Amino acid sequence: MERESIEYDVVVVGGGPSGLASACRLKQLNPNLSVCLLEKGSEIGSHIISGAVFEPETLFDLFPEEAKNCPTLKTSVVKDDLYWLTNNNKSIKVPSWMMPKSLHNKGNYIISLGELCQWIAERAMDLGVDIFPGFPAQDYITDKSGRVTGIATGDMGIDKEGNQKGTYTPGMDILAKQTIFAEGARGHLGKKLIKEFNLDEGKTPQHFAIGFKEIWEVDNNKHSPGDVVHTMGWPLTGETSGGGFLYHFDNNRIAVGLIVDLNYSNTHHSPFQEFQQYKQHPAIKQYLESGKRVSYGARAITKGGINSLVKMEFNGGMIIGCDAGTLNPSKIKGSHCALQSGMLAAEYVNKLLAEEICDFDDLFKNSGLYKELYASRNFSSAMHKFGFYIGAAYNFIESNIFRNTLPITIKDEKRDCDSLKPSKSSKLKIYPVPDNKLSFDITSSLFLSGTNHEEDQPVHLKLTDADIPLNYNKPTYDEPAQRYCPAGVYEILEKEGEDYFQINAQNCLHCKTCDIKDPSQNINWTPPEGGGGPNYVGM
Repeated sequence: MERESIEYDVVVVGGGPSGLASACRLKQLNPNLSVCLLEKGSEIGSHIISGAVFEPETLFDLFPEEAKNCPTLKTSVVKDDLYWLTNNNKSIKVPSWMMPKSLHNKGNYIISLGELCQWIAERAMDLGVDIFPGFPAQDYITDKSGRVTGIATGDMGIDKEGNQKGTYTPGMDILAKQTIFAEGARGHLGKKLIKEFNLDEGKTPQHFAIGFKEIWEVDNNKHSPGDVVHTMGWPLTGETSGGGFLYHFDNNRIAVGLIVDLNYSNTHHSPFQEFQQYKQHPAIKQYLESGKRVSYGARAITKGGINSLVKMEFNGGMIIGCDAGTLNPSKIKGSHCALQSGMLAAEYVNKLLAEEICDFDDLFKNSGLYKELYASRNFSSAMHKFGFYIGAAYNFIESNIFRNTLPITIKDEKRDCDSLKPSKSSKLKIYPVPDNKLSFDITSSLFLSGTNHEEDQPVHLKLTDADIPLNYNKPTYDEPAQRYCPAGVYEILEKEGEDYFQINAQNCLHCKTCDIKDPSQNINWTPPEGGGGPNYVGM
């Protein structure tokens, strides 16, 4: 069976906020453009997970009238607290004047980003965008000059051995005058584009965190719609930066989560287990102990800021949103930035297609997005370079006293994958057994994520060298993939008296942490058969 091809003016890869915003703005600017959007999840929103406290101004810029009636914007922030948690079950409230200004959330909303993306997708279809869920972009296509000319979707109906099954369907080539990549953090095509087109030249390495989130349904007396709680400190030690959150949104739901920076050094550290312990602190436990956990998910977060932001345009297309690194780390928010980057990309691509002279750097540097990212340029790097305590003090001084006007740029040149210490130099961590009331195991958590993959298909987590996990990572780092993965994908089992490295690909949450944190950079995440992965609801 031969591959078919179809042509569009623009193809967008990824159905998150940046991809959807670019598609909508393109059709607003020129209704005659043909635009399609590909989403690897089974539907728009099924792979979307975020805190999420949302700044709405960009959404109102994109849809000045419709956004007034957006059903997702119904829980406005009414209270905003920051606590320091200690390991002796104490919590210290940080006075409002000491909170970094970027963490103040007056005028923002507590939302489900997945639900917002579904709402934007409806607007996109009304504008004439063709949306194809369940179609991952396997690769991009280039012409003889090296210009990107579209994407190729993957074949379906291939078994584990690479043979065609009875359900075999060949992929399709979708050709375009311009291709916009909006895959989210550590996109597999974005990673390849950055290398091939040298888009990170002069930039510091990108930095990431892994974010965990659960949704709990709680009793009325535990629920205060609009309350936002952020935390610092326990269970993360001084050598591991990050923080927690607890958001009260609608329908008696509370979103609770923990963000763990992936530059941590202790190879015995388990971000999943840290999150389970986080919920045991009295400051968090008080809201959850009589409730019911209904959802679980995890995702890598791009947080290097403007120092790591790659060049967003290249010959034949754009890379935007968290694929490029537009999240504002000082606010711990990326959704409004993703929307802005999508709108900027649409303006630029529309001018290119109209054969107008336009420089994207000029467009970007005159935007509110650039000003916001530049102001927060030192946030992550200060925490990484100076440690949590000194870094936090520096960020307070720069933000609250000098109003982000210091003529200093702090850079962190160390990759997250290079930060692990060998196991013999790392303190062993023993985590408590889950109580199945507040803390849980990975298996029960995965069930709530709705994760599902066709089992008889090639493993989508590719090892460059199959010997590295047991011959190098295990003796050196006690194979950290067993702990940094939030889905139990990687295990070392004993078979016939020998160790065996097993990849449970069907568990994969598509978080990309393995692609980021593996100390040997030996794991490459690639898309599985279309529609596979989590099926998040209300995340």
